[in-house]
Amino acid sequence: MLEPLRQGLPPLDPAAVSNAASCALPARYEAVREARRFTRRTLDQWELGERFDDVCLVVSELVTNALRHALPGPAAAHAHEQVPAVRLHLMRWTERLVCAVRDPSQDSPVARDTDDFSAESGRGLFLVDSFSDSWGWHPMAGSVGGKVVWALFRLPPAD
Repeated sequence: MLEPLRQGLPPLDPAAVSNAASCALPARYEAVREARRFTRRTLDQWELGERFDDVCLVVSELVTNALRHALPGPAAAHAHEQVPAVRLHLMRWTERLVCAVRDPSQDSPVARDTDDFSAESGRGLFLVDSFSDSWGWHPMAGSVGGKVVWALFRLPPAD
């Protein structure tokens, strides 16, 4: 279990964000493909297409983790009329980009220790840590509930 971590996260003042975009994702694995498409379109609009590969890998891992570990199981889904959505947020500051995935679970992300780098699962947070400049998570406050897992990418200064 990881303790909530905000170190390295830019201030959340909406006035400080130069660009922001978000999308709701359905509770099915096709959502990962939708998240990649959304990320491609958004980064292209922000003229950050050269960062797509690293950002897309991290977005894919964060969304996959949310779908796999943070949504209620099939029995719980039938008990509720609507399964809480996973939401992807992309926020750009002048020299930073943050990808944040909100999910309905209060559970902390769990980084697995593995020496098997050829394993098909269990490496998601290792990849997030490897490809982003920093990452963390924090619980949502108030009636929203759930948590946000975020990854930060430093951007080169504008010329």
